[in-house]
Amino acid sequence: MRRLTATTGALAEAVERFDRIAIACSFQKEATVVLDLASEIGLEHFDVFTLDTGVLFDETITAWRKTEEHFGITIEGVRGHWPEHLWETDPDACCNARKVVPLRERLDGYDAWVTGLRREQSPTRADTTEISWDAKHELFKVAPLAAWTEKDVWRRIADRGLPYHELHDRGYSSIGCVPCTQPGEGREGRWAGTGKLECGLHAA
Repeated sequence: MRRLTATTGALAEAVERFDRIAIACSFQKEATVVLDLASEIGLEHFDVFTLDTGVLFDETITAWRKTEEHFGITIEGVRGHWPEHLWETDPDACCNARKVVPLRERLDGYDAWVTGLRREQSPTRADTTEISWDAKHELFKVAPLAAWTEKDVWRRIADRGLPYHELHDRGYSSIGCVPCTQPGEGREGRWAGTGKLECGLHAA
């Protein structure tokens, strides 16, 4: 039995409980920390992928390559349908085509998936638990940073010398696709002015 620690507890427990585990990597600061925690256990226990929406920031592509180099892994790019300019008329449908559907298909056959969700990020995430049943995708969801604060995340990055997305230094707290992301605190820069807070990946 692996020893559970304060930092790797949820991930170590997941490795003990589940055979097939995927890490969804967004290349934001939380994703870097999640991968670093997973590396303490052994990244060979996890399949790592990202949702390549086709409208990622150039800086996200750079972060992708730097993350692969730092951890010595290949991160699979998962692509769905790329409807042109649908974000202008129906951002929910755009997110569904570019993110929600390909995620559902990619997770098929897995026992659990790992995300960088934190309770502090938004009211919609305030009830996040470290390990929970994800009824939407019919597998377990692991959120090892659920109780972490923004300061906790940045402290880990600084202490461990981890690479992180350069847009965080330009006022982007949360980073998604180019057409729908602006600088802002928390998640206020995502779909600004629309009232939309989630893309649908974590919605019930």
